[in-house]
Amino acid sequence: MKSFQWALAVVGLVLGIMLAFQFRVTREIQKAEPVQRAQQLYEQLNQMKKEREALQAEVESLRGRLEQITTGPRASELKEELEKVGIMAGVTELTGPGVEVTLNDSNISLRPGENPNLFVLHDEDILRVLNELKAAGAEAISINGQRILAGSEVRCTGPTILVNKKRLAPPYVITAIGDPDILDSSLKMRGGVAETLRFWGIQVAVKKLPQVTVPAYGGAIGFEYAKAAG
Repeated sequence: MKSFQWALAVVGLVLGIMLAFQFRVTREIQKAEPVQRAQQLYEQLNQMKKEREALQAEVESLRGRLEQITTGPRASELKEELEKVGIMAGVTELTGPGVEVTLNDSNISLRPGENPNLFVLHDEDILRVLNELKAAGAEAISINGQRILAGSEVRCTGPTILVNKKRLAPPYVITAIGDPDILDSSLKMRGGVAETLRFWGIQVAVKKLPQVTVPAYGGAIGFEYAKAAG
């Protein structure tokens, strides 16, 4: 019986020592983890500071180069070139003499059996007007405030059209900069686009104006596949 009690006491002592050791190790780990985490954060902070200093140095370098360009002997020449590029790209608002063309669906009453699609505006009708203006020398064109670029789409989406991914509804107001007399004559020539549209009751109004404004293209310009050759 005594030997059993001694054995039990020894086992209890050993278990107590093991538990105490485990508790101490756990406490040491708990103390060490925050220290390690703090060290990692400190190293990350130093790295971020170095990266920020490098970026700041690059910004200062670019500012210096920009100042040299804008104050150098070619500053005015470069400014003119940038303005020309902006005009050609369509990202600059333009003003000048031109015409304002307003198009709207027919307001006549259909007779029984008549096709209603013949009396409403379609994308091909608007494209004919745009193409006629371009052929007559229009230097800049917009429709309902959307600048028309070489890559601008004009297509029907039900009773509306889609231009530059914007849905537009009639009446459509097309603004074009160019010689007002030439632009007006090109649209109103005998057998031309205005006469053809009016035959189907489409409402067409053309105004010559001493000054019109064509807004800048407001969307993003990017190329996914095209790149400079060479």
